[in-house]
Amino acid sequence: MRSNVKYKLLGAARRAAILLLVAFTVVSLVTLLIELVPGDPAVAVLGDQATPEQFAQFRQKHGLDRPPFFFAFPRDASGERHFQYYGVDNRYTDYWVAILHGDMGRSFRTDRPVSELILERYPATIELAFVALMFAVLIAIPLGVVAGKNKGSWIDSLASVVALFGISLPSFVIGPMLVYVFAVKLGWLAPSGRFDWSDIVLPAFTLGAALSAILTRLVRSSVIEELGEDYVRTARAKGLSESMVVYKHVLKNGLIPVVTVLGLQLGVLLAGAIITEKIFGWPGLGLLLVEDGIGKRDYRVVQGCVLVISMTYIIANTLTDMVYRWLDPRIRVS
Repeated sequence: MRSNVKYKLLGAARRAAILLLVAFTVVSLVTLLIELVPGDPAVAVLGDQATPEQFAQFRQKHGLDRPPFFFAFPRDASGERHFQYYGVDNRYTDYWVAILHGDMGRSFRTDRPVSELILERYPATIELAFVALMFAVLIAIPLGVVAGKNKGSWIDSLASVVALFGISLPSFVIGPMLVYVFAVKLGWLAPSGRFDWSDIVLPAFTLGAALSAILTRLVRSSVIEELGEDYVRTARAKGLSESMVVYKHVLKNGLIPVVTVLGLQLGVLLAGAIITEKIFGWPGLGLLLVEDGIGKRDYRVVQGCVLVISMTYIIANTLTDMVYRWLDPRIRVS
């Protein structure tokens, strides 16, 4: 018993270490890419009309006068590059030391804590992702079950065509189409913003369209596979109705791979909501990342958003693994 508990604790510690390493690597790569992008944040914030003293004060305040990493290859007076080592006196080290103390830094433009900006925007992104996930599930499971039960029929062909369209059309195509039809032509829904409960319909459907197509195909394949199992023939031999066989037995086992995909796609929805939020002006984390972070070279906002997105993706994957083990006892035994 003790060895079993010890094994579980070691497994949990190893998984936690791997997840933290992934988050660290992702944010480090993003930081490197940001530093490689040409341009000066001080100019982006203060403008070209600022004085040299204002530029110097801004860079000193935000640590931009210090080297970005442990080492660099600056040019000397003759124009040749040479290696220079800075040690721990750099912005990269300062950032991670601040993260360990719970500080994500301050925005270059607003001078507000990045954590406050994220807490203001992230609930909107979570709301959008969960509603999109709900739309995808409500569409995919009934459509996939009906297609799987009627393999080779016109219903199956129709479901396959719908799924193909959902996978093929990207969100930047579906979004404007929905806005044109339901906002411009029919006037039923608002084209952008987050002021009423109905404002989430178009962005959530746009975000969940591709996921619903993937889930439809997955549910269909799972239902077809499970209908050929021995336990289905046994259930039918006991006199159970077809709907009871499908929805009580087949669907329960067929949803195991679907749950795995749902967990993985939840992280994708949270990260992939960037384009959708931009299209519909949805005030979420994606809009904060694109407009206030990348668009205005606000390094701290970009780093904070990427860190939160990566941690969310990691947590979603961990919870998915736990649910998967609960649904499939064979995983726990192994």
